[in-house]
Amino acid sequence: MTLDSATEPATILDAWRNRVFDAPDRPALAYFDTVLTVREVDEASDALAAAMIDRGVSQGDRVGIYLQNIPQYPLMFLALWKIGAVALILNPMYRNRELRTLIDDAEPIALVCDEHDLDAVGTTVGGSTVRLLMSTSGLDLQTRNDPRVFSSTSRVAPRPDDDLMGLIDRYRGRSIPRFALRSDDLALLAYTSGTTGPPKGAQISHANAFATALDFGERAGLVDGDVVFAVAPLFHITGAMLDAAVALMRDCVLVFAHRFHAAVTLDAFVEHRITYTIGSITVFNAISETAGATRAHFESVKALYSGGAPIPPATVTAFESAFGCYIHNAYGMTETTAGVIAVPPGVRAPVDAVSGSLSIGLPLPRVTLRTLDPSGEPTAPGIAGELEISGPQVVAGYWRNPEASASTMPGGRLRTGDVAIIDAEGWVYLVDRLKDQINVSGYKVWPREVEDALYEHPAVFEAAVVGRPDAYQGESVVAYVSLRHGTTVTPDALVDFARDRLAAYKRPKVVHIIDELPKTQTGKIRRAALKPVSAEHYSIESDTP
Repeated sequence: MTLDSATEPATILDAWRNRVFDAPDRPALAYFDTVLTVREVDEASDALAAAMIDRGVSQGDRVGIYLQNIPQYPLMFLALWKIGAVALILNPMYRNRELRTLIDDAEPIALVCDEHDLDAVGTTVGGSTVRLLMSTSGLDLQTRNDPRVFSSTSRVAPRPDDDLMGLIDRYRGRSIPRFALRSDDLALLAYTSGTTGPPKGAQISHANAFATALDFGERAGLVDGDVVFAVAPLFHITGAMLDAAVALMRDCVLVFAHRFHAAVTLDAFVEHRITYTIGSITVFNAISETAGATRAHFESVKALYSGGAPIPPATVTAFESAFGCYIHNAYGMTETTAGVIAVPPGVRAPVDAVSGSLSIGLPLPRVTLRTLDPSGEPTAPGIAGELEISGPQVVAGYWRNPEASASTMPGGRLRTGDVAIIDAEGWVYLVDRLKDQINVSGYKVWPREVEDALYEHPAVFEAAVVGRPDAYQGESVVAYVSLRHGTTVTPDALVDFARDRLAAYKRPKVVHIIDELPKTQTGKIRRAALKPVSAEHYSIESDTP
């Protein structure tokens, strides 16, 4: 690619091209013991773009990416955007029916997967729209072969026509036409997690992606020279936007470690001098439980963010006490192209005096928030209501689903289904999901408030609260907790602990202690998976620690 001058960017690809013009020899990607420069990444993505054009991928086509966090992921992003194609991000933990459901809905023309998944994926997508199936490996582009990450270093013999790295080598130096991207062209097709129904494909335009990458990066204090660690999976909107995109459009190094492993993550913080990352509460809990983790691992860090679920105040306090790093809350959804609310770096989020919730932050500059009562009217500051979001990050709708688009995003304003409080200063406090509210004798109980109280107990590692049908009260509060390693506590002791912290109707009637709470594949606790158990059983075998 030849550039005459840097231009004012309107897309992430524009910003990337400016990087190529301004600093081609600066580091762009790091993966264990390998560092790729901006020039090397650009040339590789050019070659990959040429290979896909030669194999029939054209503007507007969807191309599935079914990979872990490896450098080939951003190479695919850049290559697809250079030819005007759409990146369909797919969870590599999905199997058979889960994957085929999304393939049938999105109708991609091509897909790239790990070489060890090639045969299984080929069977799954057989008879679909997929005409080009490519493969690659996390063992490529590094030589360390860390056994904590790679249980095996065996390779599948590459097939010349579908090996991604082979295609890059073969097409290196080929010229590609310059496609004119419009801001409303699709950049990504990202499916919701399906926790509230069948997954829906959020249509993320180049304008949506650029708005998030620009505004969230500025909110997080990212500057040229920062080192961004892709801890969140790139198949999830958080990782794709708040790790990869924010780094690609700036003179930042984007660091990969294949998949999350707490000890490997800690080593990477030191080796690469990480300055910023965002991860789920599960990530920070795992780090806090890892033997040998110390403040020294975080000496280079300027900002840690957590998304996916609000962090209890007790967890933030404990992490900061142990490691000297304050975890900043952030909030977003697939439909908002990830984070649209976040705590500024260096600022401690306030705690709501009534609910006890730690604020999820302030809206980004171009984001407008309202809280609505059940009739759809705005509530006053300090009064809870359903959170509504508008701004350039909100997608236009769901892929081929006009009914869901109209009901969820009427007039371009996203009805989140989350109950929140916005105070007079603009701080946002997430109360809970509307559907998770528990009705105890006519009193409203929000599970998160009960969970936050339980998190104050030093033995509680994770907590989830649900409602159980109750003949007398309508519903009663039931809690499920897992314990920190090396600790013990009885269910009755936790009930007593909550008694001192919550009104009588909010207290758990029963606490179940279980080994691990059910989670989505991105680490979010699944309350819905506990509700059938709660409705059918007063107690379960794992009640005892």
